[in-house]
Amino acid sequence: MDNRKATLELGTKPVGRLLVQYAVPAIIAMTASSLYNMVDSIFIGQGVGAMAISGLAITFPFMNLSAAFGAAIGVGASTLMSVKLGQKDYKTAQNILGNTITLNVIIGFLFCIVCMLFLDPILRFFGASDQTIVYARDYMEVILAGNAITHLYFGMNACLRAASKPRHAMYATIFTVVLNSILDPLFIWPLGLGIRGAAYATILAQLTALMWQFWIFSNRRELLHLKKGIYKPRADLVRNIIGIGISPFSMNACACVVVIFINNQLVKYGGDMAVGAYGIANRIAFVFVMFVMGVNQGMQPIAGYNYGAQRLDRMMQVVKQSIIAATTIMVTGWLLAVFAPYHCVRLFTSDEQLLSMSIDGLRILTIMFPIVGYQMVITNFFQCIGKVRISIFLSMSRQLLFLLPLLVVLPLFFGLNGVWASLPASDFISSLVTAWIMIVYMRKFKRQHNEIANGRQL
Repeated sequence: MDNRKATLELGTKPVGRLLVQYAVPAIIAMTASSLYNMVDSIFIGQGVGAMAISGLAITFPFMNLSAAFGAAIGVGASTLMSVKLGQKDYKTAQNILGNTITLNVIIGFLFCIVCMLFLDPILRFFGASDQTIVYARDYMEVILAGNAITHLYFGMNACLRAASKPRHAMYATIFTVVLNSILDPLFIWPLGLGIRGAAYATILAQLTALMWQFWIFSNRRELLHLKKGIYKPRADLVRNIIGIGISPFSMNACACVVVIFINNQLVKYGGDMAVGAYGIANRIAFVFVMFVMGVNQGMQPIAGYNYGAQRLDRMMQVVKQSIIAATTIMVTGWLLAVFAPYHCVRLFTSDEQLLSMSIDGLRILTIMFPIVGYQMVITNFFQCIGKVRISIFLSMSRQLLFLLPLLVVLPLFFGLNGVWASLPASDFISSLVTAWIMIVYMRKFKRQHNEIANGRQL
């Protein structure tokens, strides 16, 4: 299909079919991405040991912080690109593509240099002990060295989705999972690289996929393609990209702060093994979170395009259908955690103590899953249409206003279980706040749609 025709269909094709068309590839891609993260954990846990799992869990704040900078560019650029395509401003969309590459390279290298210089102190701050810091350092040295590659890979995938190529983004993600799954056991066992081997496999898989992404965007027959003159940072575009991307940046940066706090509380109340248990439970829960993120990614170009084209009825339809899909996904995750936690956790470790702690943690962690799906969709929706302040408030309130105080108070009364319980408790409170804000804005959008419809009739 012609690329321009595919873009125009965002404003004409039935919303339900569009959401399936865009969300299914994104969900498959995000499923693959979650498996991508799990593969490292599984091979490290089975091939290196239980303490290596705890060392890997210590690196989660690093991953969140790196993802924060990546999301500030990737999500900001793809959202702005969708809006510009909806406005048929193709020249600006082209320049957004070039600026995305430049910004990802700059931020990727700067992040690598700063973190490498202070790696050990940062890991200690994140909760590393004498037993876990060795594993965490070995893993992060390789990951940080390839940080620019990681940023570019995720940034180009976001641009592929915005450019009406969700299947290509899906293929890139699936390819990295398959290649990483092949290289992980090869590097860890026969080559004897241990936890470093898992990191090498990750970067090499992303580099290979990145080369394919660049090949796609080098095709001059595409509506958006790489060419001279689009790479120089434009102040107006950079401001808009970062302005939109500040919401997912804040979300991931807050997640970094929260995970640091969680790790330190887990070490305090449960020791290094509790950190490993959280690492396993979080990996399993994150699979379903990634499913919902796939729905959000499918919703993003549809909502952004129709908001830019002032088709608010279609925009509201895609939000409602995304909420239904996200809720179904999270209920499924909750049922799995209730009825089959052992089989999920056993993939990562055979250590009896770690198994027991991980099962208990997983059950507590997922208690509020049935009501979390819509909160994630709504937060992403406001980001998609450029309502940055609302999106930032919704993402930060859950993590800073609600979760951090609960992480301080609940463990005083319930110990280790209090650390675990603080997460679903904050989910419950933030979901109530999100519902109230969305009701207010849905009424506003309905009024605007009626005014636009009446204006067209006149």
